[in-house]
Amino acid sequence: MVIESVKKLCIEGAIRWTDHAIVRIAQRGISRADVKCALMTGGIIEQYPEDYPYPSCLMLGNTLDNSPLHVVCGIGNDELWVITAYFPDSTKWNDEYKNRMEK
Repeated sequence: MVIESVKKLCIEGAIRWTDHAIVRIAQRGISRADVKCALMTGGIIEQYPEDYPYPSCLMLGNTLDNSPLHVVCGIGNDELWVITAYFPDSTKWNDEYKNRMEK
């Protein structure tokens, strides 16, 4: 996946929200606007080319209030599928939430 495709689909409004994403962002107090902002301001930090049903990636962007946000999304059938979003945990991520800490 490339960031330009993610942003293009986001601008076009071609976003599909999985049931899992809807439940999780509600539980975590994250708005859809925050997720869209993170998609538009962010970059891809991990790729998951073997994910099913579509290849996906992990993005790091910022919410409307400039908090870091991770978003897992995939592209399929000319749509951007939001799989989940969460605030990264500083005990699990380093380098400004871009790299997983060693176990």
